[in-house]
Amino acid sequence: MQSDAIAPTSDPARLTPAIEANLAELLLALGRAGGAEERDEPSIQWVIGGSPIDYHNCVVRADLADGEVDTLIQEMIAACDRLGVPGTWHVGPSMRPADLGRRLEQAGLRDDGVEPGMALDLRRLADAPMPPGTTVERVTDEAGLAAWVATLGAGFGEGPREAEWVGAMYARIGLDADTTWRHYLARLDGEPVATTSLFCGAGVAGIYFVSTHPDARQRGIGSAITRAALQDAIELGYHVAVLNSSTQGYRAYQRLGFEEICPIGIYTWPAATG
Repeated sequence: MQSDAIAPTSDPARLTPAIEANLAELLLALGRAGGAEERDEPSIQWVIGGSPIDYHNCVVRADLADGEVDTLIQEMIAACDRLGVPGTWHVGPSMRPADLGRRLEQAGLRDDGVEPGMALDLRRLADAPMPPGTTVERVTDEAGLAAWVATLGAGFGEGPREAEWVGAMYARIGLDADTTWRHYLARLDGEPVATTSLFCGAGVAGIYFVSTHPDARQRGIGSAITRAALQDAIELGYHVAVLNSSTQGYRAYQRLGFEEICPIGIYTWPAATG
C-alpha cells in the first residue's frame, strides 16, 4: 500500500487540494523534464520555457497579497515573452486573491474557460466492459511510446505538436516500473486507437491524456482504457482518483463514477509575435 495515499473520501474539502496538487506535481515534473525555468517561492510557483505548448508553461500555485498580485502577473508575462513561449495560469480554488481571474484578464490574459476537477472513490469504480477486439497494454519501450504519441496526436489538444512534446518528456523521465508514471495504449483489432496516462502524486492517482482516435470513438474504448489504468491504481494501493475533464469526456467519467468537485480556470498568455 502506498504510504502517502489518502484514505477513501467524498469530502470536497479533502478532494479539492488533492486535485490541485496532483495536477501541479504533474505539470512541474513535465516542465522540469523540458528544462523550464522554475520559480518556487512561498507565494507563487511556476515552470516556464520548457514547452512550446501554453498549457505546460504554467503557474501552478499562487497565494498573493493584494499589493503584489499585479506585479507578479507582469513578471510571469515578462518571463513568457523573454523565453518566447505562451503560458497559462491554472487557477484552482486555493489560489488567492479571490479576484485573481479578473486581474489576469485585466492584464491581457485570455479566459479559456474551466476544466472541471473530478474525483472518484475507487471503491465505487464502475464497470466498463472491454469492447470486442480491444486490448489495453502498458507502454514500456520506445516502440510502444511512438505508437502512443501517434495515437494521442490524432485527437488530443494541439495535435501532433503537443503529443510529440509530451512523448519526448516521457522518454526523458523514463518508462520503467516507477509507480509515479504509467502510460497505456489501447488497440482495436491490433491497431492503436486510444491513450491514457496514470500519474500518482499528492496521495491520489491522476488520469491524464485520455484520447481516442476519431475513427474509433463512441465505442467505449476511452472508458475501458481509463478503467484499466484505474484498476492498476487500486493494485498500487491508491484509494482516490482525480482528473481534469474535457467537455467531450465528462459524461464518460461520470459513468465510471467520477464526481465534479471543483473548477480549474485556465487563463492564457499568447506567445509574443514580431
